[in-house]
Amino acid sequence: MLTLRKNNLRISRRSFFTGAEIMKILFVAMTDSIHTARWISQIADQGWDLHLFPSMECGLTSPAFSNLTVHHAIRGKGEGIDRSVKTRGVPLFSDFVSKGVGEVTKRFWPGLHAERLTRLVNRLRPDLVHSLEIQHAGYLTLEAKKKLGRQFPPWIVTNWGSDISLFGRLPEHEPLIRDVLGNSDYYSCECRRDVCLAEAFGFRGAVLPVVPCTGGLDLKDAQSLRTPGPVHARRGIMLKGYQGWSGRALVGLRALERCADALKGYEVFVYSASPEVVMAGQLFKSKTGIPLTVVPPGTPHREMLRLHGCARISIGLSISDGISTSFLEALTMGSFPIQSWTACAEEWAEDGKSVLLVPPEDADVVELAIRRALTDDNLVERAAQFNWETATQKLDMNMLSGMAVDMYRTIALEKGIA
Repeated sequence: MLTLRKNNLRISRRSFFTGAEIMKILFVAMTDSIHTARWISQIADQGWDLHLFPSMECGLTSPAFSNLTVHHAIRGKGEGIDRSVKTRGVPLFSDFVSKGVGEVTKRFWPGLHAERLTRLVNRLRPDLVHSLEIQHAGYLTLEAKKKLGRQFPPWIVTNWGSDISLFGRLPEHEPLIRDVLGNSDYYSCECRRDVCLAEAFGFRGAVLPVVPCTGGLDLKDAQSLRTPGPVHARRGIMLKGYQGWSGRALVGLRALERCADALKGYEVFVYSASPEVVMAGQLFKSKTGIPLTVVPPGTPHREMLRLHGCARISIGLSISDGISTSFLEALTMGSFPIQSWTACAEEWAEDGKSVLLVPPEDADVVELAIRRALTDDNLVERAAQFNWETATQKLDMNMLSGMAVDMYRTIALEKGIA
């Protein structure tokens, strides 16, 4: 028997529905995001009526979606989109132009986007509204809810990355975050840290299971992509290339440069690289003679897993994050993670045993961590074994997809939707 307790939604793994009822869910999220696509893909085979409204109007639709209706105002060419995906909106001949039109509309008609969402909720009358990410999707959904009042459906808010842990400390965002959480019915996140923060910010609804916001991995396929043999024999180094308001890839490059004497025979792979990181990588390669490859944007996910699977070390640095997807990929693929301690990696791995947690802006400490991971073969081998066991327990795609389906079904039963 299911029970819904305040601040804790308990989900059984049993199947709840035996009838042919169809649940209608409206997602508010980034339509070009692989993270959005991977979450929705977990429930796309249930025969439910799934809709997606863009939290930022760009006219783009990820080709990873299926069995979904996307409600753009304007839409680009939509190349590669699955035939099961319906896209609404005025068609344009160019993805570039569609993004530009979206920016112009946002600037000169700032209230139009929220008004479109309000009208869509009124017309669709979804059973649930689920916003993925807070600073765009959450704030937008809040506007629509205030317009509709009690007519607004039950609302699930999902926290991505730094939505609360960083932005909650900024005075211009704190009241908005409190308003979002105070008006929502359910809260989901991928860090236990953020459950405590949400409650501190005034959330009083039901907390959903803490799971990765991008779903799980096909572990059998992932295992097939790992380079055979011991991890300590691998000669790749993966570096997450984000540099900006949160990412600190340049600190990682600086630390790697200091380790050049220990990197002979290694190759560095930089992915998701910002322009300044690409330039710094070229200078690193020229100065040290260490091969460095910038992984092209849009590289398929299986290829990214393969690269982690041929790396001895995977480095990810940022001043704030949730449970970084790249960290989970490294953990699964046997690459030893060096991760900034501003994320919640400690909820998945043990510092000094299966991960080295470092300050994101201290190249001296990052250098020491790299040198240790390069020279301690026993450390990386034990970590690979421990992390694989963690992946099998917490990252299996089938298990997490089942949990996602059961989560929506449980809410439907609680709210009397089905």
